[in-house]
Amino acid sequence: MWDSESESVGGRDYDNGVLSSSKPGLQTDGFEQRGKSWFVSTDIPSDLVVQIGDVSFHIHKYPLLSRSGKMNRVIYESPRDTDVNKVALNDLPGGPESFELAAKFCYGIAVDLTAANISGLRCAAEYLEMTEDLEEGNLIFKTEAFLSYVVLSSWRDSIVVLKSCETLSPWSENLQIVRRCSESIAWKACANPKGIRWQYTGKPPRSSSSPKWNEMKDSSPSRNTQVPPDWWFEDVTILRIDHFVRVITAIKVKGMRYELIGAVITHYAAKWLPGLIKEGATAPLDEGNNVSNISSSSSWNGGLHMILSGNKDDLPAVQVKDQRMIVESLISIIPPQRDSVSCSFLLRLLRMANMLRVAPALVTELEKRVGMQLEQATLGDLLIPCYNKNETTYDVDLVQRLLEHFLVQEQSENSSPSRHSSSSDNKMYDGGSHRAGAINNNNPNAKMRVARLVDSYLTEVSRDRNLSLTKFQVLAEALPESARSCDDGLYRAVDSYLKAHPTLTEHERKRLCRVMDCQKLSIDACMHAAQNERLPLRVVVQVLFSEQVKISNALATGSLKEAGESQFHHQPIVASRKTLLEGTPQSFQEGWASAKKDINTLKFELESVKAKYLELQNDMETLQREFNKVSKPKQSSSSSSAWATGWKKLSKLTKMAENSDSGSHVANADQNKKATRRWRNSIS
Repeated sequence: MWDSESESVGGRDYDNGVLSSSKPGLQTDGFEQRGKSWFVSTDIPSDLVVQIGDVSFHIHKYPLLSRSGKMNRVIYESPRDTDVNKVALNDLPGGPESFELAAKFCYGIAVDLTAANISGLRCAAEYLEMTEDLEEGNLIFKTEAFLSYVVLSSWRDSIVVLKSCETLSPWSENLQIVRRCSESIAWKACANPKGIRWQYTGKPPRSSSSPKWNEMKDSSPSRNTQVPPDWWFEDVTILRIDHFVRVITAIKVKGMRYELIGAVITHYAAKWLPGLIKEGATAPLDEGNNVSNISSSSSWNGGLHMILSGNKDDLPAVQVKDQRMIVESLISIIPPQRDSVSCSFLLRLLRMANMLRVAPALVTELEKRVGMQLEQATLGDLLIPCYNKNETTYDVDLVQRLLEHFLVQEQSENSSPSRHSSSSDNKMYDGGSHRAGAINNNNPNAKMRVARLVDSYLTEVSRDRNLSLTKFQVLAEALPESARSCDDGLYRAVDSYLKAHPTLTEHERKRLCRVMDCQKLSIDACMHAAQNERLPLRVVVQVLFSEQVKISNALATGSLKEAGESQFHHQPIVASRKTLLEGTPQSFQEGWASAKKDINTLKFELESVKAKYLELQNDMETLQREFNKVSKPKQSSSSSSAWATGWKKLSKLTKMAENSDSGSHVANADQNKKATRRWRNSIS
């Protein structure tokens, strides 16, 4: 292997960076350009014109015929009536630049080989069939040797050559240049950072300036310089998407940690998909070689791109078709492990995939990936526009599918909780042992976080008048009841939907309110709902009943604590209630003061009614006594006396029955006997 990383970009110690033919050709001082035509500086007039695009080369037949099999066939196998003094080679790989170098080689002129021109020259030599059969040490042999012994041993040159292969398809693929460069890059990217001695473009180490390409001879990383695990990100992300995929695939095979692979994919997307990732939204690598959402802005300056384009700010404009291909390729190479990329990145990629109408199979795969870590999402990430006409503003069906994938994933994790990532994922770069991904798989709070997220999403999309009641209900009921310990979020969404859809019928409002459980509403939410005129009357009654139960339980609990607990135990309750009130949505706080005042007024009126009832009862008893006195018998007839006595006894029996149920039957028996006896006496 060549230790050539400290060498300059312009030349290599391969015959001092100069390539020449082993046999001298015509005596010439070189080529000179006149407009778009090249002429050989010699006394012998040219007898052949080679046309490549709009550039013409006025050269001689003999130097090319002696080293190019294709030129032999074109000239000697052409029909006799055809003018062989002019040949068009418009499909020559590398274009006029490569043919110029090949022609100079044929004339014996020294050619300076660099990483920027070697791939084009190698493909042009293959096209011209400059093989060893015509001459020993021909151009194919020379360029192949330079590729194998110089380029592939260098990190920088491998990147530059692979970048230059973008315009050489399919020749670069057929000649295995892309494959060999991808393998070389993958091997070096997977090297232990402690052993890296070559220069790279990337984040500067702490207390150190960023490396510059014009200072590479003496500025290679020292042994004491700490190399970050993402040192290779900047260089590989200048590649075209198909070559980037080849490199990442080779890196995967060699066992790179999936967190680093996910981070470089995020880095690439930020650079080539403008607007996908907000600047400064992610954090760099930490010192423990752990990846925590490696940062990457949408624009990138410096590095190998300066060598290729000459302008560090000149990134190619990506068209819609190219963006679609980039998104599809990135989806296909995302590592299957959980948390290899952030959920926010996946949702942003999903948003762009829907906008660009990516292949449905890849979109489905991406939705499954989002479902694996949906609890990490935020409301802003879920608000994905719906690109179908005459539909809702946001894609509610998409969120419904994400919830289904999340529930399926949760169920599968519960059935097989012992899944772990492969050992190779944790060994590369001697990184810290196990990531938090395997720990988060069975987090019991995941469903609760997703429930809060869905409630916030419903509150946001419920303002859309095109959102049907069925879609709202299906999304609200997608999660199991155990996912919500409190339905305040659902109540807020229901109330928001009722505000935005005032034309709902009574039946539709009842159907809408079935998505929430009144018993799971907080006391403050119940108080707000009790005066909410948009709710159906039946729901208000259920809320009031639930509130009464909560108040009774709270009073009972409070009295017990006042009797048996110290002031120390009271403090957490007050604090938790204060926290609950502070965290209650603003919409619930509106009207609470008036609601409490109305309830206190109703309680006062109820006490007044009870007092009036007791007063009326006392007046009735007084009137009864007065009536008994007035109706006292003044006549001596036995029949009238008997009826008056019976009336008095009957009233006494009634009062005794109200006071004691156990002794009523005995008293009735005794009185009946006496009444019967007196009745008989009166008859006699």
